[in-house]
Amino acid sequence: MSHRPSTNRSSRRWMILGSTLASIAFAFAAIALHPPEAQGQRRLRATITITQATIARGLSEAALLRFARSHASKIMNETNEEDLATRHWPGNLVVNFSAPPSDLEFHALYYDITDGVRNFVDDMSIYVHDDSQRTYVQRINLERPRFRPNRRMEMVVTVRHEEVGTVRFELRGEEPRRSGMVDFTDEAAE
Repeated sequence: MSHRPSTNRSSRRWMILGSTLASIAFAFAAIALHPPEAQGQRRLRATITITQATIARGLSEAALLRFARSHASKIMNETNEEDLATRHWPGNLVVNFSAPPSDLEFHALYYDITDGVRNFVDDMSIYVHDDSQRTYVQRINLERPRFRPNRRMEMVVTVRHEEVGTVRFELRGEEPRRSGMVDFTDEAAE
């Protein structure tokens, strides 16, 4: 009879240990299925609009977003200076986040996607003075030779190295003209 009480104690210990381990396993499973980020807030997203139209000052946030949507540029046209090397693509970038980004900086990364893959072209840091806002307007100026005419582009906005939104557009412009003639005279060599 004295043998039985120690077996009951041992069994109880194993039951308590087993139930404790099961509770811990269930807690980890719950956290894995519903991470705290997803429970507390949704993932930050951004709607990006590029426009070459002049944006009036003093618009409310709703009016600004309506204007940007109605004047969105899927094709950006270059300026028309005589010298091709000085031409560029001016515009306005309007970024509307799903929630305030809670950061004083975000990035706009430019990729050339003409060949079907993302080829990095440039990175633009955008600093903000009020990280509690949801909508930002930034002047952009895409200059030659880094940006080239008649290319399909993708802009990716990142916050803390996380991609939050993209927009695709085309750069239209004049290609450099080449005559196809080669001059082998001594004057050309000088």
